Amino acid sequence: MARKFFVGGNWKMNGTKSEINDIVAFLKTGPLDPNVEVVVGVPAIYLTYVTSIVPGNVSVSAQNTYKVPKGAFTGEISPAMLLDNGIPWVILGHSERRNVFGETDELIAEKVQHALEAGLKVIACIGEKLEEREAGKTEEVVYKQTKAIADKIKSWDNVVLAYEPVWAIGTGKTATPQQAQEVHEKLRDWLSKNVNPDVSQTLRIIYGGSVTAGNAKDLAKEKDIDGFLVGGASLKPDFVQIVNARC
Repeated sequence: MARKFFVGGNWKMNGTKSEINDIVAFLKTGPLDPNVEVVVGVPAIYLTYVTSIVPGNVSVSAQNTYKVPKGAFTGEISPAMLLDNGIPWVILGHSERRNVFGETDELIAEKVQHALEAGLKVIACIGEKLEEREAGKTEEVVYKQTKAIADKIKSWDNVVLAYEPVWAIGTGKTATPQQAQEVHEKLRDWLSKNVNPDVSQTLRIIYGGSVTAGNAKDLAKEKDIDGFLVGGASLKPDFVQIVNARC
């Protein structure tokens, strides 16, 4: 069975209602390839607003959530709260959560586990830093991050795995299609050996790291790249071209 192409837009800490209206306008104008699953990751304070105005062919995702249903965790939101507000997706393990906010592989795995058990769908992010790539540790790092998640979850059915080399996020540097494909292929091989072959073949592995309208088509041609997680470009009309990269 073919893996459905998936494009996520991570707005990060950007947007006012006025700016969001502009983004929603170009999403509505599209046209967006109907064969692509499109999800936008929205700052928590705007989740319900975006849900109320986004076109029906675009889903809404939170950018983070915590590992328990409720409690004394000031500033956090839980999967239960997201679901109560009709939010079906969450992005977890983004490199900024790991490297700016110090989230560990273990914490991210616990968050993924709880989100899935609560009923959310998860975009789980992994990726190496520049010094790790230069030291030849790319595979070691991404396998370790993926294993932490694999050890905690029972099913990958509601997971999209996002490979995001940290050195290519917001830097203008992009992994070449061949570099990205190589890591995706190795991840699939690791999943086949360490999880099971069915997961390896059905799990969507998407690429994130300075994806633009200019490079999306070449990246989309690679057989193990099943879509993108897009940062800055998701705030601009170019996002439509990225969604339509396989057209």
